[in-house]
Amino acid sequence: MRPDAFDDDEFLLLPEVLLLPDGPVRGGAVVVSGGEFAMVGEVDAVVAAHPELRAVHLERHLLMPGFVDAHHHLTQSFGKALAFGEPSEIFRRIWVPLEQQLTPESAYVAAKLAAFESLRGGFTTVAEAGTRAPVDVSTVAQGVTEAGLRCVLGAVCEDVEAADRHLTRWDSPLLHPSLAVPTPDSVPDGALRELAQLCDESGAVLQIHVNEHLASVERSLEKRGLRPLEHLDQIGALGPHLLGAHATLLTPGEIRLLSETGTAISYNPVASAWKGNAVAPATSFSALGVRFGIGTDGTRGDGFRLVDAAEFAQRIASGLSTGDSSCGGGWTWLQHAISGDAVGVDRIGRIEAGGLADFLLVDLNVPELCPSWDLPWELVRLTNRDQITGVFVGGRLRLWQGRPVDWDGRELLERGEELAREVVATAQLHRVHPRSTEVRR
Repeated sequence: MRPDAFDDDEFLLLPEVLLLPDGPVRGGAVVVSGGEFAMVGEVDAVVAAHPELRAVHLERHLLMPGFVDAHHHLTQSFGKALAFGEPSEIFRRIWVPLEQQLTPESAYVAAKLAAFESLRGGFTTVAEAGTRAPVDVSTVAQGVTEAGLRCVLGAVCEDVEAADRHLTRWDSPLLHPSLAVPTPDSVPDGALRELAQLCDESGAVLQIHVNEHLASVERSLEKRGLRPLEHLDQIGALGPHLLGAHATLLTPGEIRLLSETGTAISYNPVASAWKGNAVAPATSFSALGVRFGIGTDGTRGDGFRLVDAAEFAQRIASGLSTGDSSCGGGWTWLQHAISGDAVGVDRIGRIEAGGLADFLLVDLNVPELCPSWDLPWELVRLTNRDQITGVFVGGRLRLWQGRPVDWDGRELLERGEELAREVVATAQLHRVHPRSTEVRR
C-alpha cells in the first residue's frame, strides 16, 4: 500500500474493517469517484460492479469517516502553551492581543499551521468560529484550502449586507460559509436577530459562544435579567441554524430549550479541562435529543484524544457521582465526533453512497488493539494519532503517515516558528501564572 495507489480520480478500496453508520463491519468495499463515495457494499458485489478498477487492498486497516471539529479558532495557533495554566476568559488577556497583531501573511500561516495539525489528528472538517485578526477572512480560507482541509468558514459580521456578501462569496468545494458572533451581548439584539434569520433562510450556520464562563453568565444576568441562552431565545435566535459553543453552564430549562428548538451545541471537553468553569452536560444532550458535535476550541488537533476526553469528562462530571459506568459507551462519542450535523454539512461523517469522501485509513495492526473486542470503545480509549496512515478529504489523499503529499510541511513549520515569535513579541499579552519552568515562591 503506497500513496500513489490513490492518484486516480476513481479507486476501489478493500479495507479489513469499514466503520458504517450502524457500526464496524468486515467484508466491505467502497468506490471513491469524483470526491464522493460512489458505491459502498459487500466486497463481491462492489468488485463485480466495477471490473475496470484495480482493487487497493488495505490489510489490517480500518476505513472510517474523518473527525469533525465543531469549534476551532484557526488563527490562534501561534499561542498554544502561552494559555496553559491560565484562568478562564483568557481571550481577554491572550487571544485578543495576539490576534490583533496578525498581518495577512501571519494570519494565513497561522491558519494553515492549525489546518496541518488538524489533518494530522484525523480531522477532515473544522468549524472556524471567526477570527479577531484585522485581516480579510480570505487569508484563513487560503490557509485551509491549501492544506486540503474542509472548513465551515465563520466570519464575524455585525450587519446583514456584510454577512450576505460572505455567504455568497466562496466557490471552493472545501469552504462552507458561516456567520459568527463572539457572544450574545457583542452585537445589538436587532442585528443578532437579523443574522440568525439570514442563516435560517440561507441554510448557513450561525456560530456563537454561549454560557461558557460564570463571568459571562453573570454579566448577562446583570444587564438583562436573563442568562445568555435565555437571551437568545427571547430575541428568536435559537433554532437549527444556530451552533452554540461550550454551553457548560446550563439549567434544566435551558437544556429543554435546546431540545425544543433544535439548536446545536459544540461540546468542547478539552477546553473545559484547560480553561473552563464546568463541563457541558453532554450525556444529558444525548439522552434528551439535543444536537451536538465535539470541538477542540483550538486546544489540540487530535481526534482520538478528543473523543477520549469527551467520554472521560462526562465520567468525572456526572458518571462517578451517579454510578453511570458507561456514560453513553464508546459509540456515542465516536458518532458525535464524526457527524457533520451540528456544523451544517450533511454529506460528511457517514460512509455511504453519495457522501463526500472524507475519511481516514487507520492501522489496526498494533498491540493496543490486540485482541480487539469492541472496536468503537477501543477507538475512543486506545487508538492514537500515529495509527492514522492516510487522511482523505473530498476523495483526495491529503496526508500520508502524518505528512502532506502535495506541499512542503517542513517549510510551513519553519515559517510558522519565525512569524509566531515576531507576533508574540509585539502582542500585549497578560499572563496570570508563570511558565511551568519558573519557580514560584
